[in-house]
Amino acid sequence: MSNEQAACTDCAFFEDHGTERQRTDDGGLCRFNPPVSQPDANEHGLWPVVATTDWCGHFSAERRPV
Repeated sequence: MSNEQAACTDCAFFEDHGTERQRTDDGGLCRFNPPVSQPDANEHGLWPVVATTDWCGHFSAERRPV
């Protein structure tokens, strides 16, 4: 697949909704890597927020069964 065809919205690791704290209008969460920790030890880690048209080297169009 070429980079022109890859997009986060079509990736197996993309989640198109997030918590209220991470909500975006045109994006979602990348679930490839674990959540990023926050400076305050009492805060929860956050998943990276990506736009639906973004893409990266981890792109995988193959959806895995749940």
